[in-house]
Amino acid sequence: MTDVSASQPHLILIDGSGFIFRAFHALPPMTRKDGTPVNAVFGFTNMLARLLQNHEGTHIAVIFDAGRTTFRNTLYADYKAHRPDPPDELIPQFALVREATVAFGVPAIELADYEADDLIASYATAAVAAGMRVTIVSSDKDLMQLVGEHVMMQDPIKQKPIGPAEVMEKFGVPPAKVIDVQALMGDSVDNVPGVPGIGPKNASQLIIEFGDLEGVLAAAPGMKPSKRRDMLIQHAEAARISRKLVELCCTVDLPLPLEALIARDAIRPELVSWLLDQGFRSTVNRLGLDGPVPVTPTPPAVGAETFGAYECVTSLEVLQVWLAQAMAGGTLGVHVQGDRIDARRATLLGIGLCVAPGRACYVPLGHAAPELLADPAEFAQIPLADALAALAPVLAHPSVQKIVYDAKAALLTLDRAGVALDPVDDVMMMSYAQEAGAHGHALSDLATLHFAHSVTTLDAVTGTGRARLAMAQVPPARATAHSAEGADLAFRLAHLLRPRLRLTRSLATYQRVDQRLVPVLMRMEQAGVKVDEAELRRMSADFAARMVVMEKEIFGLAGHPFNLGSAKQVGEVLFDEQKLPGGKRLPSGTWSTDASVLQELADQGHALPALTLEHRQLAKLRSTYTEALVDEIDRTTGRVHTRFAQAVASTGRLSSTEPNLQNIPIRTEEGARIRKAFIAEPGHVLVSCDYSQIELRLMAHVADIPALKEAFATGQDIHARTASEVFGVPIEGMDRTTRNRAKAINFGIIYGISAFGLARQLSIEAGEARDYIAAYFDRYPGIRAYMERTKEEARINGYVLTPFGRRCWVPGIADRTPQKRAYAERQAINAPLQGGAADVIKAAMVQLPRALADAGLQARLLLQVHDELLFEATVEQAAATAAVAKRVMEGAASLSVPLVVETGFGATWSEAH
Repeated sequence: MTDVSASQPHLILIDGSGFIFRAFHALPPMTRKDGTPVNAVFGFTNMLARLLQNHEGTHIAVIFDAGRTTFRNTLYADYKAHRPDPPDELIPQFALVREATVAFGVPAIELADYEADDLIASYATAAVAAGMRVTIVSSDKDLMQLVGEHVMMQDPIKQKPIGPAEVMEKFGVPPAKVIDVQALMGDSVDNVPGVPGIGPKNASQLIIEFGDLEGVLAAAPGMKPSKRRDMLIQHAEAARISRKLVELCCTVDLPLPLEALIARDAIRPELVSWLLDQGFRSTVNRLGLDGPVPVTPTPPAVGAETFGAYECVTSLEVLQVWLAQAMAGGTLGVHVQGDRIDARRATLLGIGLCVAPGRACYVPLGHAAPELLADPAEFAQIPLADALAALAPVLAHPSVQKIVYDAKAALLTLDRAGVALDPVDDVMMMSYAQEAGAHGHALSDLATLHFAHSVTTLDAVTGTGRARLAMAQVPPARATAHSAEGADLAFRLAHLLRPRLRLTRSLATYQRVDQRLVPVLMRMEQAGVKVDEAELRRMSADFAARMVVMEKEIFGLAGHPFNLGSAKQVGEVLFDEQKLPGGKRLPSGTWSTDASVLQELADQGHALPALTLEHRQLAKLRSTYTEALVDEIDRTTGRVHTRFAQAVASTGRLSSTEPNLQNIPIRTEEGARIRKAFIAEPGHVLVSCDYSQIELRLMAHVADIPALKEAFATGQDIHARTASEVFGVPIEGMDRTTRNRAKAINFGIIYGISAFGLARQLSIEAGEARDYIAAYFDRYPGIRAYMERTKEEARINGYVLTPFGRRCWVPGIADRTPQKRAYAERQAINAPLQGGAADVIKAAMVQLPRALADAGLQARLLLQVHDELLFEATVEQAAATAAVAKRVMEGAASLSVPLVVETGFGATWSEAH
């Protein structure tokens, strides 16, 4: 996937006047030491600072109104005539706002006799003619006439892009026709007359029907007699004048040429001085300017620089040169090399550094020569203490942005070495935030995708087979190719992917959730969770004994022993020997015996497949949990430390590995027993906090189903309410079977269940299940509309959005194979709900460490499993921990239905759950 626009010159035009008035009305009165009002200046300064930190333009300018009168007042004397004068306390702030712009190193442009909008229009027109793309930072509707293929708008408050589709939604016509619509409807704010009685809806309908303003006016005499017809005839000239007033002038002589608008570093010493003169010390601190004067990096062009020829740094003097370049540039790619894949237990071997594309090095720190190596000189390194003393201040310096791939792993390894890394950008999460499900997010995937580059693998560095060396035994010069390249790739990817976060509307997802979750997950992995080894061994023995009994019964039904672990032999017994119906052969010619096949046969009352399925499930629980968990216990901590993966699931959900704790059965007896083996330390308890029916609540919210929303708002039993609505039975005295059928439909609909699937769940005929689903959609047509709308969204865009804006890509949505396409459609329906639930719980996780600390609680967050969080707290603080977690989790998102969290605590996870 390539993005031509990434290398195209990009002009950012900021509507300065709009910023001023927004800031003035949003903030309470403020004055600096000499009594000058500065609330608008303060607000403007902070908005501009945020924009400058995140924009991805090559050129930038702030445009202001030069005065109240312009050439439009000559055309129409009453233009903007009734606007009140600016408040007295705002007038002295106009000049200060222009000073602020200059202090930030951004051109401040205005021109007498023209409005800021005319200058913006003229610069946009000139920029497009010069082959640039343009972003106008404003929500002013008058500027929407400029939107087109190369010109976009960005709402500075909502952080929402405004393109042709958004203009069409607002005006009912494409951008090129906005002027004609505005001419008909007029504008009371600017005193543009228009045609009395013609509102937005009528105006857009007339323009669509007759093409443009002149077409409407020419057609008016022939229209059916009406007040609208009379107004169009009577006020035709007013409409023509209105068109001239609302049409922006695109031919103004530019006060500064385009080349003068190249984005440059802020003039930092002058900026700090100016901010302090205004009394804006909080802004200085927020921008990290309160220490040594930092230098804002100019993003380097990421082009065709070659990979390789990296330097291996083995002297302190050379390292100091690299670090000085990092301080001067303000951006540093970092690759942390440990001696093992498990970063929590890894020893730091070295650090790759990159200061510009293609300019990277490797600083070996812990390589050790094998005993038989002929030349120990190959392992020359800077003494560890000296190297870390030089590296640590830069790696933690607030004015140097560190860029890594997989920040959690880097932080874990560095934490063991006593080194901090801050602030950090994670290119893996930048990629995932905007393209979850679209492709893999391994570094090798991203290198191939974005640079057509094949990474230097660990195998290429360590060797393979018998000749493989431990990474610590690899000569530093050989390790350089891998580790310096890792830093180089991270650096290049950041400058490619970060600008796209804004374009894909994924910046908030990355910055507010995914990026901030990294240190939370790091601490969770370090904490781990205690397990009862003796209980696990007892459980494993019990499962084994039960499996032996089952095997005898299965062999008795089959008439002979066979290998239950062999899918081939199981298929032959069930379909060749037992002649059971419904068998399907795989392409290999063997019978399919997956869980769905066995379950279908079991539902039909066949004992042999039912027992085989139960045996298989016990075997999986035994191998995956009761035995594997014992092997996963860290003998140093006595705890199990799962690894949380952020960039795997297409919906934004976390996953866990080594061990995987996401698949412990929730509602079975065996699942409860496994949870019983997770225990608290002496004097502590486990605290469970679980979202109640969060995906159903999200369904009620996104599909806007009044009955379901009312049920959740009033705390009704949602399944009983659904049964009452769909089956027409009263809630009082409802039998369990009817409620369970509604429950199966409620949860099944979320996953796009078919009539066949529902029939199998409820042990009913497919026709009856089809009737249930039809009755459900008849009662809740909004849910069907949501499902169809979501599938269409996936077909058009290739992705769907969660209620919080996360993109979940659905690659198979256009597959030619009906089965694969249907599966993708089910994914599309479920992704906004499952992904929305993931967004909510991750937002809560980000907030919880601070909330617990502020409450004076020492509880630790240990696990996240789907909609549940598990904490460990002292017995004395358990109730308070549950209360704080419940408050934060229920307030993590604002929906049209309440979020409800159920809490519990006990000595084991089973008791707490």
